[in-house]
Amino acid sequence: MQVQWYFDFISPFAWLQLPKVLALRERVPLEPVPILFAAVLDALGQLGPAEIPGKREFTYRFVQWQAEQRGLALRFPPAHPFNPLLALRLCIAAGAGWDAVERIFRHIWEHGRAADSPAALHDTATALGIADAETALATDAVKQRLRSNTEQALANGIFGVPTLRIGTQLFWGDDASAMASDYLDQPHRFDSDEYRRLAALPQAVQRRR
Repeated sequence: MQVQWYFDFISPFAWLQLPKVLALRERVPLEPVPILFAAVLDALGQLGPAEIPGKREFTYRFVQWQAEQRGLALRFPPAHPFNPLLALRLCIAAGAGWDAVERIFRHIWEHGRAADSPAALHDTATALGIADAETALATDAVKQRLRSNTEQALANGIFGVPTLRIGTQLFWGDDASAMASDYLDQPHRFDSDEYRRLAALPQAVQRRR
């Protein structure tokens, strides 16, 4: 069974989920897949939570509160939302392995540092073995890998980040971590009549857009 974690460094919920995902790696092989959340939102015609007044402020308080409850280090970067493109490219240029994922997340969400320029990412890039970040992040191969990751995510039905994909099942958000773990224990969890009924539940009304 293939297990993938789709994420974007822009998401504080991905930082909250990261310890759970790392623990999940002890049970199953798990591939980190960096994608551009903004491209997913554009494809689906949606806004991100940080783009909606009121929801933005609540989301930041909720994230900070959850981190405090868990004893997880968290410091928001200087501005949010920010452009995560270069952080995503750095992850790919460094091989898109777990070391790169963890280092870049810590740069942004543990240390609260900017990640929207090669200069801002210089120290982390150097720690990942990339001496010339500006050149490495501008290569066609790195750009294409990020596009391909995002296109594949959309083809797999991804609609938000972070999302765990276990086989063909999607588990969206940090708060679905326990559900994903339960599914690994019981892979036929959603085969009951009630889950089948929910999957085919009709819509009684649709809002006009």
